[in-house]
Amino acid sequence: MATTLINLRAWRDDRRRDRQQRFVATSLAMAILAGALVWGAGFYIETQIKNQQQRNEYLRQEMTKLDSKIAEIRELRAKRERLLERLRAIQDLQGNRPVIVRVFDELVRVLPDDVYYNSLTRTGESMHITGNARGNRDVSMLMRNMDRSAWFKEPNLSTVNRAENSRSFDMRVELSRPKPTEEGS
Repeated sequence: MATTLINLRAWRDDRRRDRQQRFVATSLAMAILAGALVWGAGFYIETQIKNQQQRNEYLRQEMTKLDSKIAEIRELRAKRERLLERLRAIQDLQGNRPVIVRVFDELVRVLPDDVYYNSLTRTGESMHITGNARGNRDVSMLMRNMDRSAWFKEPNLSTVNRAENSRSFDMRVELSRPKPTEEGS
């Protein structure tokens, strides 16, 4: 029997070389793929960061615009309040215009004969009156008439000075607004 010798070494070496080449090629491909993935992930993240920065900048610009609009709105509200205050003042003046006429009319109505006003000074809701009367009784009648009037309240006589034929007096009276049903009286 003859033995044949088969050399399997070359085949094994070829297979090892092929496997090693495939391993190197696969490793190289994986390294390239990993590098591409890392680069791709970095590129993606960088792109996302740039996009977010652009959005943030856009939001900052819009917030600046809104802040200026808010400041403008506050300024307009302040102007509106000032205008409303003026309007209220004008309405008060318009509303009080007939009141002062009624007060003067009522001052004449409560004035007894032989009593004269020298000066009338209004301070807020109070009126300071100086005048002359023939006698104390006339001053007392003026105070009673004012007390009965719907336009005056709490007449307060400060002084009465005697002159030759008359009495000079100094008094303070509070102004009152009558209810609409009392205005006719």
